[in-house]
This record gives sequence, structure tokens and C-alpha cells, in this order.
Amino acid sequence: MTSKTPVLQAKIYQAPMEGVIDHHVRALLSVIGGIDICVTEFVRVTDTRLPLRVFTRLCPEIIEGAKTPNGTPVRLQLLGGNPNAMAVNAVKAVEVGAEAIDLNFGCPAKSVNNSDGGACLLQSPHRVEAIVGAVRRAVPENILVTAKIRLGFNDRSTYLDNALAAAAGGANELAVHARSKVDGYKPPAYWEFIGEINQQLDIPVVANGDIWTLKEFQRCYEVTGCESFMFGRSLLARPDLGRQIKAYCSGDDYSPMDWPQIIEILWGYYQTTREVYPTKYLGNRIKQWLAYLKLAFPEAQLFFEKIKRLREAEAFEAAFLAERRSQTTEIRAA
Repeated sequence: MTSKTPVLQAKIYQAPMEGVIDHHVRALLSVIGGIDICVTEFVRVTDTRLPLRVFTRLCPEIIEGAKTPNGTPVRLQLLGGNPNAMAVNAVKAVEVGAEAIDLNFGCPAKSVNNSDGGACLLQSPHRVEAIVGAVRRAVPENILVTAKIRLGFNDRSTYLDNALAAAAGGANELAVHARSKVDGYKPPAYWEFIGEINQQLDIPVVANGDIWTLKEFQRCYEVTGCESFMFGRSLLARPDLGRQIKAYCSGDDYSPMDWPQIIEILWGYYQTTREVYPTKYLGNRIKQWLAYLKLAFPEAQLFFEKIKRLREAEAFEAAFLAERRSQTTEIRAA
């Protein structure tokens, strides 16, 4: 794939996904390439100063220079509705190694919203500004403070109010998921709202939502005018989507990954993580990832059907070996 007319030097962000993208996945996606910034799952903040172990559980990179093993910067994300507590914990995070603090105003989960966190805060733009401002004033100037919002809570009418509030609070960057809380993850994503926000703000705006393919990236760029883009589910469906975009922007040749390459990535991920989770959960992370991969690779659904009931390591690994061998055989036959 070659681009005749590169459009920009896009900056690619990995979106935080609770219970899905942990430090193992961040490391793997970083090695595949194309990602400039990783963002952690949220650290939930209440009214206490959290101990180091809470930060390192979700962001072990924090004590390793806040970077993945291959050197990709990792931003620590905080979630909560108390400005003072958020500021206190942002300071603690920086003290133990965080290089940037991201603030979550986008999580649509009911349990989170009922606990005064995530997207529910978008109902009160002044609270968004207060939280961003408290964190910005508390941490050193060289520490980036960024925020992620949706277009609103019950509807999309407050999209600009919340964006302006985050900027007024001192956010260095703003990522915008192009849906309201009520929209959930249902198509479409309303990129035109991000375009309006991008025109109004003087800080970088990061476009997020339904950028599944290179063509959709091109359309999102045209609609929003953004130069930074965030990928969550789509990066799991196409782990090299960032590389595809980078190649397009630079005019380089690049052939997207095929299923034989993907199955090798999954095998490596399994080997890395099989001792981390209890035996009764053997392979659950692989099965979870396959649910996203099947959106781009029909082979993923077929492989899932083969392993979905397997719980014993020997049977699970035998299925993996058979799949890897079959792909090698097909390549040789071709």
C-alpha cells in the first residue's frame, strides 16, 4: 500500500480500555509499532491518597520511566469527581514516576457513573474545569495534564461546553470520543462535533471513535482536521492499524498483517501471560482478544470456536500449535 499524497504526520494514541488493554497488551502493541502514546486503564480516586501498589498494579511502567519496554511513553489515567483528591493523587503519581496525567471524563459504565466518575461529570462542565484545574495547579509545569471526554451525557448538546471547560482548566490536550454517554458505542461516531471542537480550542484535540480502517482514518481527518487520533477497539481488531496510518502519511509501502502473523502474536501473548492469571481463567484473555480480531479477520472466529471450551493448558496449547501449523502449511502451498 503506497500513499501518493501523504496528508500529515499523524500522532497515534492507544486508548485506555478497562479490563482489556493492560501493560502486557501495551507492550505488545508498542512492539508492533505505529503508536506514539499509550494510556493506562483508569486508577479510581476517592477521598484518600493512594499507595504506590495501586498505581503500579495498573501501570507497572511508572517505575520504569513511564514507558513500555520498547520506549513508548505511557500516560497514567485517573478517574474521580473530587478535585482535591484528584490533585493529591496526581502529585503522588508524579512523585513515583508518572510523566503525564490523563483525566477520565468519558467512561460510560453505570458503576463508574454512579460513583461520581467518568462521563457523569459531563453534566456539569464547571466540575470538569475544576478537576482539570486542580490537577494542573498541583503538578509541575513540565508534567502534561490531558483529558478525555465524550460529547455529553444524556445527549450531545454540551459537547463544546465541556471541551472549553477542560481547556479553561489548563488541559494540555483533549481527546474526544465522538459519542455521548447515552450513545454508548453504537454507530455512528459524530466526528463533525470533534471538528467544531478542534476549531474552537487552541490545544491539540485527539479524535476518537469508529476509526476502524485506513479509509475511515482518512475520512476522520477530513471531517475533524485533527492531527492526533486515538484507537481502542479498532487497534485490537487490527493491531498494526497505527503502522498502516503511519505508512500512508509518509508515503511508504506497507502490507497489513495477515492471519498467520496475527496467530503468532497471539501465541506470544499467551506465552507471556499464561502464568499471570489463575488456571481456571486459562486462555480468557486470548478469547477476549479474538472477539475483536474477528471484526477484521474471519479466521479469528473459526479459531475461537476451536478453543472456546478449552480449559486445560495441554489442550489449549495443542489447538494453538495446530492452528500455527495449518497457517504455515497454507503459506507453503500458496
